[in-house]
Amino acid sequence: MNYALLYEVALTLVPGIGDVNGKKLVAYCGGAEAVFREKKKSLSKIPGIGEKTVDSILSQDVLSRAERELDFADKYGIRILYYLNSDYPKRLQHCYDSPMVLYCSGYTDLNVAKIIGVVGTRNVTDYGKLMTDKIISELIDDDVLVVSGLAYGVDTCAHCASVKYGLKTAAVLAHGLHTIYPPMNRNLARKILDEGGCLLTEQISGAEPDRENFPKRNRIVAGMVDCLIVVESASKGGALITAEIANAYDREVFALPGRVGDVYSIGCNNMIKDNKANILMDVNNLRSIMRWDEDKKVVSKQMRMFREFSEDEKLVMNLFEENAVVYLDKIITETSLSPTKIASILLSLEFDGVLSALPGKRYQKL
Repeated sequence: MNYALLYEVALTLVPGIGDVNGKKLVAYCGGAEAVFREKKKSLSKIPGIGEKTVDSILSQDVLSRAERELDFADKYGIRILYYLNSDYPKRLQHCYDSPMVLYCSGYTDLNVAKIIGVVGTRNVTDYGKLMTDKIISELIDDDVLVVSGLAYGVDTCAHCASVKYGLKTAAVLAHGLHTIYPPMNRNLARKILDEGGCLLTEQISGAEPDRENFPKRNRIVAGMVDCLIVVESASKGGALITAEIANAYDREVFALPGRVGDVYSIGCNNMIKDNKANILMDVNNLRSIMRWDEDKKVVSKQMRMFREFSEDEKLVMNLFEENAVVYLDKIITETSLSPTKIASILLSLEFDGVLSALPGKRYQKL
């Protein structure tokens, strides 16, 4: 039994905590196991932690359920990704409300250089199907990981196209890994795994695709990508919610334009009109905005020393002048930048080989 993982899973099962307060507890106590061993008086002093929550933690009733979850994961070869570990999606790690734990079927690298999300209406039109297939087919040489939600419509088209053209794809689910929803996508889920992709969820086994789980699923899709493409959407819908979250996380959002008056293009056209999404005419448009069309040669360490930093990046890098390793909390506290801005800066500095992320929300200057 991996006891560290047992307590990490158990903490997510305590009623009334949630991901934000769960991370706060870990930070205050020094680890998940330490939370359960902390005295009631000390736990009660932590901001945002009520007496009812403290009682739930100390009862430790969740440990037996967590043990069953670890047994389920071991039986079916499911990886459990804790938010402080290196295999957890780094992009998502920087989102303040990201899941503390993810359950992953498949061994896909969730920290590859390029990750895109593709979402849209369940009532996808022939135009939407055609454009989804075209976009994915033109990304073959970019070696991207395609993320979507395995729902009817655009999600299904995105996963199918990825399998068809040999791109790895991650399906983020709104339920536990004991089942597949919608049932019609069970074969597609198997193909995703067979082609090196993965199924990903924050829900424990037995959790059903209840209504409240879908917005939670959407934030995972939005947080683990570099950019989000909305293929088609009516004036309201889950795809627009995902796009709003992506914007809040400071991700690039793209939308395919459609004919004026077409029901399932209204959402995309409105986002473009309101400057909430870049217009996506073709994949070269995306490459240009994402800077994927720039020289991809590996920059030597000597050249990285002369990288020009923006003013915000300088605020972050100044913290590394006397310290080789700096905690994320220190960066947030001493720069006064928003968490989403800091996440974007750190990701850029990582990709450019200036900083390296370490376990425990720490960063090291290279």
